[in-house]
Amino acid sequence: MSNAPDFEQLEAFAVFAEHLNLTHAARALHLSQPALHTRLRRLGEAVGAPLYRRDGRGLVLTEAGLRTARFAREIRARLGDFTEQMRDEQLRAPITLCAGEGALLYLLGPALRRFARRHPLRVLVRDAEGTSRDVAAGLAHVGVLSLDPPPSALEHELVAEVGFALAVPTSDPLAERPGASWSDLAGRQLIVPPAGRPHRVALDQHLPDDVEIAVEIAGWPLTLQLVALGIGVAIVNDFCRAPRGVTLVAFSGLGSRRYIVVRDPRRDLDPRVEDLWTKLTG
Repeated sequence: MSNAPDFEQLEAFAVFAEHLNLTHAARALHLSQPALHTRLRRLGEAVGAPLYRRDGRGLVLTEAGLRTARFAREIRARLGDFTEQMRDEQLRAPITLCAGEGALLYLLGPALRRFARRHPLRVLVRDAEGTSRDVAAGLAHVGVLSLDPPPSALEHELVAEVGFALAVPTSDPLAERPGASWSDLAGRQLIVPPAGRPHRVALDQHLPDDVEIAVEIAGWPLTLQLVALGIGVAIVNDFCRAPRGVTLVAFSGLGSRRYIVVRDPRRDLDPRVEDLWTKLTG
């Protein structure tokens, strides 16, 4: 047991894992670089495996380092929760939610508003992969994302199933139509997400050959503003709110999109997390 990691070593490694830079981590911990390096070295000896390695000009965590960082964050969070609970119920660390920009703007508002009236809430804006990664790493208590299939290591439940709409300028003849389909995109300039994004992958499977990609851009708000400027049309989630000068026309051909809430079942469940989970899925 004499070689077991101590809290100072775990705390130092948790901060180092966030920065992956000895200078920045030492500054955040108010330590000298040699003192930080000693703590990391002793932790590596206690774990029995290298925790990080050099990759080009930077540093990356090894598999053992990733596992140790997750454990260190959980220990730090549990100790922080315990300390705050002993001081004052109202001073506990906030519950951290991770979600994408579109879900935060158009889907989750009512649930988050109800939760924030009773509990402190911290929000991280991430894409689906980043949300899954942060929840698994212990950086967020819960996350909301659209990813098929769902992350296998995380518990998940449906938040909402949404359809799609074609965003067109209000002056466009399609704006008067009750619905649109792939054939209506022939010869059009289309605004799409960057290559590799899940929505882009789905679009590429169906787009007519004569559709021209006008812009590759991430995020529904900016996409809709470009539609308003007349740059092109875009297929967006039907929960989006159209800005002035844009009309959303129901679009068939892509089915629906599932948004789920995820959490790590290995973490001790804070009652506030259960409250947020219920509000998101209720």
